[in-house]
Amino acid sequence: MTMPARTLEPAVPTEPPSELKAVEAVALRKTASPAWGRVSSALAAISRNVAPPVVALAAVLVVWQLSGGDGGGLPIPSTIWLESRELIVDPFYDRGGIDKGLFWHIVTSLSRVAVGFSLAGVCGIALGVLLGANRWAHRGLDPMVQVLRTVPPLAWLPLSLAAFHQAQPSALFVIFITSIWPVVINTAVGVRNIPQDYVNVARVLRLSPLEYFVKVLLPATTPYIFTGLRIGVGMSWLAIVASEMLLGGVGIGFFIWDQYNASRISDIIVALVWVGLTGFALDRFVSLIGRIVSRGASA
Repeated sequence: MTMPARTLEPAVPTEPPSELKAVEAVALRKTASPAWGRVSSALAAISRNVAPPVVALAAVLVVWQLSGGDGGGLPIPSTIWLESRELIVDPFYDRGGIDKGLFWHIVTSLSRVAVGFSLAGVCGIALGVLLGANRWAHRGLDPMVQVLRTVPPLAWLPLSLAAFHQAQPSALFVIFITSIWPVVINTAVGVRNIPQDYVNVARVLRLSPLEYFVKVLLPATTPYIFTGLRIGVGMSWLAIVASEMLLGGVGIGFFIWDQYNASRISDIIVALVWVGLTGFALDRFVSLIGRIVSRGASA
């Protein structure tokens, strides 16, 4: 007895749960838009890098505000806003003389730093190469470098005033003598740490001293040089602010000292924020140049 053939009926698809629908919708959006992944990763990176400092800063301001200062000490943030609102909102005003906004004081100080630090960078790299490449120069000059680098910036100010008799060259000298030592030391360390294989290849190829300097020494020591430059630019910014407090004229250091004499503590706090942000920007700028040059050197 034969059994009748069974016909297979197509299965009726079941309705997927709502969670599965949502996941599939997100997957379809990502597939339909190739830029979605890049945008989401960029937003995630921004949130990871920006959110923590913003939250920390907000917490500090809240605690500072709730501390209830102003009892003869530091003013609280609300008081700083009331007393220094013009300085915060309009840093670009210029009424002539020393009555300028913080932007112009920062620009004046940066112009001095640019000159003094540039001279320190050129001279520091040259002296560092000499100390690193020549054993006798290292033995003779390294103790002197180690002693001079420990002298505080303001200790050089009376000597510079006695030598130059003017405020502007004295400030440039203080910047130069303060920021040159990290460049010298890091450059010398970089030269001494050049791999011996590089030196051997240069000898086999019979490179001239100039070719060795350009093709071997500079690419190998670039990370060390820019480490010294980053330290040096920070020290030069410290030096100019300290020296301008005593030299007078236009500049962020003089502004801070002038506001202290006028007992305007709120303006000093605002100026210190500008000083910190400018120093941070200088460090990041030198670091960016170092990354660009290092890629070119390695290539």
